[in-house]
Amino acid sequence: MDPLEKEPEVKAALDKLLDLLGENEVIQEFKAIQQRASDNVHLQELEEQIKVAQKEAVQYAHYEKPEAEKQAIARINALTKEYDEHPLVIAYREKLWDANELLHYVTEKVQKQVNQAIEEEETKHASKD
Repeated sequence: MDPLEKEPEVKAALDKLLDLLGENEVIQEFKAIQQRASDNVHLQELEEQIKVAQKEAVQYAHYEKPEAEKQAIARINALTKEYDEHPLVIAYREKLWDANELLHYVTEKVQKQVNQAIEEEETKHASKD
């Protein structure tokens, strides 16, 4: 059972907040760049090549082939560098940072308001006693 079923007003407010966040320009830009990055064939190929090289490095280490392992690790590093320097990856990370900052700000605001409401409620109950 969804814990918010007992709190329809809270669920409605949360749904509205999520809708508003989804419409926010920062979130929209993040989603757009995320989609472009995940659809990029070159990035997909790089990811696959990195995985293959990682598996090879593990196998070489297991079979005690240090020179082959060293070469596989060098290949991993080169592919990772290429991946990290790709313009879409850089843009994705920037937009992710922006989206995280927005969500942190909203979360902090909500937390402060909830804490304030709890304190006011506790003060009301304490004054009644």
